[in-house]
This record gives sequence, C-alpha cells and structure tokens, in this order.
Amino acid sequence: MMPVIARAAVPVDLLRAPPGFHVSLVSDQVPGAREMAVGARGTLFVGSMGVGRVYALSGIDGSGPVRVRTIAHGLNLPVGVAFHGGDLYVSDMDRIVVLRDIENHLDAPPRPEPVGAELPYRPGDHSWKFIAFGPDDRLYVPIGAPCNICDVGHEFGRIISMAPDGTDRRDVAFGIRNSVGLTWREGTDTLWFTDNGRDNMGDDVPADELNRLDRVGQSFGYPYCHQGNVPDPQFGRRRACSEFTPPALLLGAHVAALGLRFYEGRQFPAAYRGNIMIAEHGSWNRSQLAGYQVVTVHFGANGVPQPPTVLVSGFRQGQNAWGRPVDVQPLPDGSMLISDDQSGAIYRLTYGATPSVP
Repeated sequence: MMPVIARAAVPVDLLRAPPGFHVSLVSDQVPGAREMAVGARGTLFVGSMGVGRVYALSGIDGSGPVRVRTIAHGLNLPVGVAFHGGDLYVSDMDRIVVLRDIENHLDAPPRPEPVGAELPYRPGDHSWKFIAFGPDDRLYVPIGAPCNICDVGHEFGRIISMAPDGTDRRDVAFGIRNSVGLTWREGTDTLWFTDNGRDNMGDDVPADELNRLDRVGQSFGYPYCHQGNVPDPQFGRRRACSEFTPPALLLGAHVAALGLRFYEGRQFPAAYRGNIMIAEHGSWNRSQLAGYQVVTVHFGANGVPQPPTVLVSGFRQGQNAWGRPVDVQPLPDGSMLISDDQSGAIYRLTYGATPSVP
C-alpha cells in the first residue's frame, strides 16, 4: 500500500450536480489519476500521467475501507488500463504491458510483461494512450499524432486493434488527432470515441468531437479538416472536408473531451440510461476556460446524439481550476466514478435521498 501523502484537502463541497445527485470523495491518494478499469472482483485499477504508476483500489464496493496500492511503477505515462481475462493491460508510450492474474497478487504484483511488438512512437505530443477491449475481445489502442498539426500519413493519427497476445494488429480508423476515450454500448459493436481538436486556431474553433465508427477504415479528417467542416489553414488545400466522416457531435472548442462510457445502470433517473458520459479535462489554451466538467449526451428518438448537458461541475471557479476530470466509470450498483488527475482523486456520483457511500 502506498504511503499517505500530505496534501491540501480536496474541496469536494464545491462540486455541483443536478438535484438528487451527490458527489463524494473515494480517495485523494491517487496522484495523476487517469483511465479507470474494474476487475472481476471489484478492484478499481487506475493509470496515471506523470508519476509513472498504476494503482489498485480495493474496498470501493463497501467491503472494507478504501485501500490504495501501487501495483506498477517506473512506467512511461501509463495512462491506459484495461482488464481482460483476469489480467490488467497497461499502455506505455511505445508498448502495451500486462500484469497477469492481478487480483490474486495485489500485495505482490507481477512484473509487467510486454505484449507484442512495440507501437509506433515519435517524441512529441499525444503518445499517451486510453485503451479498451471491444466486444470482439480485441484490444483497441489509439496512436495519437506526435504534434499539434502535422501530416503523419497512416503511421500516426489512427486507432488500431490487436489480439490479447499483441498479434494480428489491424487498422481500425484514421484521421484522428488525439483520442483519449473509446467505448461501446452494451450489446453493440459500434465504436464511439472522443477526439481533441487542434490548437492555435482561436478560442472557438475547432470543436472537440464525439465520433462514431460505422465501418473499419473510416477517416475523420485530421490533419486536413477539423470538426467536419473547417479546413486546416496549413493542410486544408490538399483534401476537402467532404472526403471524410464528420463528427457525430461537436462538444465545444478546447474542452479536452477525454474518457467516456455509456451509462446502463439503474440508480440514476431513467432519462440518463443509455446516455454517454464524458469527462472534459478542460482547456489550457483559451482566453476563457472551458470544460473542467462531466457532461452527459442523450440520444434523440432517431438515435442522433443531442448537445451535451452538464452533469458535474465546480472543478473550476471562474478562471481558476482546482481539478480536471479525466475518466468516468459506471459501477454495478449504478453509481459512477470520476477520476481527477490534477487533485489525484477519485469521486463517486450517486443518486438518491442520501449519498450511498461505503
């Protein structure tokens, strides 16, 4: 178990949610908390950004006090975690590693084993990876563009999939600048993912995107076209926006839409069932901050996603942000966890007359 770190109290009381919802603190001892995954026995696994650690949190189901363990360290931006067949898969900058049979070895975790060959890597931006297993039992991995804007061909700016042992790698989608969220609705094989728009085109353009993959091999426009209808100032003359798949929904400029999941639980009101929940990490390059919240996307009667509405806010007060949401993780009891890498915290969102917190 990692030592308790002295830090300023996380101001959970500043967080706001619609009437009937409650936000509570699960732990503030998870430095750099990024993607989350839940094990077969209810262990919460959490990747991290700068600290190079992977965490395991037990007791989040009320079975005992919440305990935080470091189960891997010394990794290079191990942002992504995915649980499959008893093993925990972790993304490194240029590879995927796996911790075998992890829930039986939380106190003496195994050494991370490389899975398959190395991934494409070039020093620059967006080499951290949100990973997820799809309904086809394949691991999906984004290969972000190593830049704000550059022509990277088909080596970068794409999503790939692979067998659990790292073999049989396949291209899934192209024209993607930086996806830090992949998900599927239960019972379907349609991939939904977020993509962060490029910088240095002003406060309000381009928007971050929620994208839907309808067929393998689709291209979503980067670096030639942004948000489906904005040609890039540098590369836009080479390809027309009409050549690419437009976003399913625009999420707003520079909100930094990251982790997303479908909510299929029964605890929240019925209006939230089937919605996509999205963590917006927040802008760093906008004159007025945007994002720093969790939003929910409802689908209309025709199946078209509607403009997002705010579910949890308060991570920023005016132009000062004390927290940055990264990922959302619904739990079997219908509550939902939210990770925050700035405060090193995990929060629980519940609904009911009183918070149902272990």
